[in-house]
Amino acid sequence: MNGELLRIVEAIHQEKEIDKEIIFKGIESALISAAKKRLGTDEGITILIDRQTGSITAEHSGEKIDPGELGRIAALTAKQVILQKIKEAERDVLFHDFEKKQLHLVTGTVQRFEGPSVVINLGKAEAILPSREQIQGESYRPADRLKLYVSEVKKLGQKVRITVSRTHPELLRALFELEVPEVSDGTIEIVAIAREPGRRAKVAVRSHDPRVDCVGACVGVAGARIKSIVNELNGEKIDIVKWDDKPGIYVANALKPAEGAAITLDEENHCAYVTLPEDQLALAIGKHGQNVRLASHLTGWGIEIESPATEESGAQESQEEVEQELTSPGANQETAKQDTESEIPEKPARESEENTQEQSPEQETDS
Repeated sequence: MNGELLRIVEAIHQEKEIDKEIIFKGIESALISAAKKRLGTDEGITILIDRQTGSITAEHSGEKIDPGELGRIAALTAKQVILQKIKEAERDVLFHDFEKKQLHLVTGTVQRFEGPSVVINLGKAEAILPSREQIQGESYRPADRLKLYVSEVKKLGQKVRITVSRTHPELLRALFELEVPEVSDGTIEIVAIAREPGRRAKVAVRSHDPRVDCVGACVGVAGARIKSIVNELNGEKIDIVKWDDKPGIYVANALKPAEGAAITLDEENHCAYVTLPEDQLALAIGKHGQNVRLASHLTGWGIEIESPATEESGAQESQEEVEQELTSPGANQETAKQDTESEIPEKPARESEENTQEQSPEQETDS
């Protein structure tokens, strides 16, 4: 019996990876519960198992009792308690194992579907890929292998719920760490990530070694490294942006592939006003505003885009407004009025002078 108990403990330890001490304590607790049922009391009962020999020592109020005398019902109770303790230990082991993997990359296989959610087999456990964490338009089939980001691990009763994601921005960081050695060893730092899952993403990088080109290293020879990440994300486009501590340069880099940006920064409102050549506007804005939206999210700056034609149009409108004011009927009337008023004093002056000249001879005769 003693040797058999040790073999059972060893088998559970090997199969479930549960610490032997946890198993021994579980068995002791189960035997105490069985003894309480048999003896009708919960006081003064002590049961210990020798870890080396497997022998069981049971006492009640200082008197030894034979564990074999606890009866069939007590034995069933002990079995149930042992199974419960094993399940609890399994849950704890699983929880601590995947708690370490939380916020990290894992590889899993599509197992089955539960409504809109996908159940992923991670080997020792199953994870849930909810619909909100799935890339829009991406299809899944049983046995498909996926790289996923562990977003949450928590206990729910006797189970452990593991939630994984395909849309989390940090999934991109983890994939770059996997594919680009310079990122994993810290030579290249991923400063920021902006992502619209399944469509497009921008990743800002900088190098801590002046000899290493951060953008080139992330792209790889003939684009091999970035292609691997794009393929894993089902064709999602990824722009590698060189980070700069000068906001103007950083915003210009983030707006690429558009070139020739002239940027004015409004520090108070944290907004960048960008002027671009007419032929670069579409590239800067992107389809449905995607490029400028991602650039703004990446840099943390509001971005307002305009072309030189817009500025010229504004100046022309101002000039037209001035000219319109000058040529309006009200303005003409006012001008005419002012001209008339300025001429009125001159006429009496001339008449007075003529009268003076005409009356002078008469005055001389009278005199």
